[in-house]
Amino acid sequence: MTTIALICIGLVCILILLSITWHFASRHFSLPCPTWLAWLVELDNPFSKVHGAQAITDHLLLKPGMKVLDFGCGPGRVTIPIAEQVGPSGEVVAVDIQPNMLRRAQEKALARNLNNIRFLEIGAGQEELHHSYFDRATLVTVLGEVSDRQTALKQLFDSLKPGGMLSITEIIFDPHFQSRSTVRHLANKIGFQEKEIFGNRFTFTLNFNKPIGGLNSRSRQKEGGHAPEAGKS
Repeated sequence: MTTIALICIGLVCILILLSITWHFASRHFSLPCPTWLAWLVELDNPFSKVHGAQAITDHLLLKPGMKVLDFGCGPGRVTIPIAEQVGPSGEVVAVDIQPNMLRRAQEKALARNLNNIRFLEIGAGQEELHHSYFDRATLVTVLGEVSDRQTALKQLFDSLKPGGMLSITEIIFDPHFQSRSTVRHLANKIGFQEKEIFGNRFTFTLNFNKPIGGLNSRSRQKEGGHAPEAGKS
């Protein structure tokens, strides 16, 4: 076996080891995708149309005037097309824990003259979002980056209007990949009801609805509130 082949095999093994380590570490710590890898996040996966920004937004069944929460928006790969589809009468709240990611998304919004996006620099569970406000919420290859996934999903559940939809996309190449069974278990435990699934076990989008009668007393008291003001970015 040649030296080059041995080097390639070694690099592949290192990448696999790093991916496994990152995956298990994310169970205990919040490990978002580094900002310097934003260019990789922005690329549509050429092997799966399910993971493409167009496919993800199509599955959201967006309409003008809708309010959408893009949780873990990163550099805005999905945020921008969502904002374009909901139009000036709609609103997108783009949330991310990394200010540099938010800046990249803001630059894209400015370049396209989009004024219907609010950017919030917060992590899962760090700041409460107003209840029963959003028509749609998205988690695109983000769920596994959150150390307390139950708290994050509960926050999203409360922020959606009754009948609102949560869309979760996962792809096997992501070191934080969550299986379909894991996503279903976590979402069902919170109270979400599965609506539909697209793709396969390696790359998929799972859509869930918040039941019409699924509001608790706290949610009823806060229904009709406004989204929080933009945080630092």
